[in-house]
Amino acid sequence: MILIRNHRKELRNLFRVNAMNVNESAENYLETILQLSRQLPVVRSVDIANELGFKKSSVSVAMKNLRLKEYITVTDSGFIYLTESGKALAEYVYEKHTFLKNWLCSMGVPEEIAGDDACKMEHIISQQTFDAIKEYVNKHTP
Repeated sequence: MILIRNHRKELRNLFRVNAMNVNESAENYLETILQLSRQLPVVRSVDIANELGFKKSSVSVAMKNLRLKEYITVTDSGFIYLTESGKALAEYVYEKHTFLKNWLCSMGVPEEIAGDDACKMEHIISQQTFDAIKEYVNKHTP
């Protein structure tokens, strides 16, 4: 229990710092890199562009910004990897998305709408609000 509390405290500190420096677009890119890294042996800018339906040039600019913020590393071969802080943030955003989508679906919201709404909600609610919703739902769901 103490380890979980310490881990949560570390995450809170990480996200408190990042909340001012990471925008919705960056969070979406990090989440996409995380998902692609679970499906593909390596992730490249072209994979991200194809997944999001963006131009490769737009993705390249975003990757440069994420690299400068030390959320990703890019090899000479163009392979993109999440750093420890990038992976932590991506997993947190993905956790929020998944939880919110499932919660909305459990209330009868159609899956496609729930997914779209969860994507919007995940970027605007604070960690404190998300934790409170999650705790409430977990307490009140059989």
